[in-house]
Amino acid sequence: MDSLDGLKTVVAVVETHSFTAASDRLGISKALVSKYVGEVESQLGVRLFNRTTRALSLTEAGRRYYRDSVALLEQYTAMLDTVTGESTKVRGLLRISAPVTFGEMKLAPLLPKFLRLYPELQIDLVLTNAAVDMLEEGIDLRLRIGGGDDSTMIARHLNTFPLLLTASPAYINEHGLPKTAQQVAEHRCIIDSNFRVGRQWPIISPAGDAETIKVSSAISANSPQAVREIAIAGGGIAMTPDFIVEDAINSGLLIPILAGDTTLEFGLFAIYPHRKYVAKKVRCFIDFALEEFSRK
Repeated sequence: MDSLDGLKTVVAVVETHSFTAASDRLGISKALVSKYVGEVESQLGVRLFNRTTRALSLTEAGRRYYRDSVALLEQYTAMLDTVTGESTKVRGLLRISAPVTFGEMKLAPLLPKFLRLYPELQIDLVLTNAAVDMLEEGIDLRLRIGGGDDSTMIARHLNTFPLLLTASPAYINEHGLPKTAQQVAEHRCIIDSNFRVGRQWPIISPAGDAETIKVSSAISANSPQAVREIAIAGGGIAMTPDFIVEDAINSGLLIPILAGDTTLEFGLFAIYPHRKYVAKKVRCFIDFALEEFSRK
């Protein structure tokens, strides 16, 4: 067993909380994970994990070993980058997590361009709207709309997406075009249940006057794409991020409502572990994302 393999295996077991998950993360068999951990413990002459049929926990020696192993692996990777400099090719697997709709509509189309810059890199795109444990799931970088509250992570702001009010031409022809926030409250609206505001929509006029309107709705959905499609079909007024509806507006399928007013906006952030050294593949993707998503 190579010493680095032992370090990486113990770190993977600690961060994923199981030998099975560590084997998936490392791409090796569960038996090999168990063998490597056993060999590390044998070399050190100490037990790193307390094992039962139901649980796996670190010993005090295991906690110290994990802490120092993470630091050593970071220093080793940093040393490789320093020695080889710009000649180092970015290679290996980059696991990126993103919200489903944003990932499908905005991120996925950019990945071929990124891989043309770094052809020896592989990407595993994990799309989910659920909470993500980056360490446990082996995620290198997470794109999140709305930021994060985990102090162990760094949140790098990439861009801000405003929300827009829109409706279909057919709906406007039948029900009229609202000219004020209070008139919007008199229309049928489509609720995105991902938003905490629910039926309380904040509206800010061009003069800076803010008010919150209570909208009526017969339809809610937990997908901004579904909200857009319902609006296109004439279901009412939708409040969605601009990137969700920009194509529909440009093609005439949707019409902006209260175009001079503003409402909520959400930041787009790159989230990655708070460590002294950031892997080169992660730094390259963050630079790429900054350039691509700041063009609007």
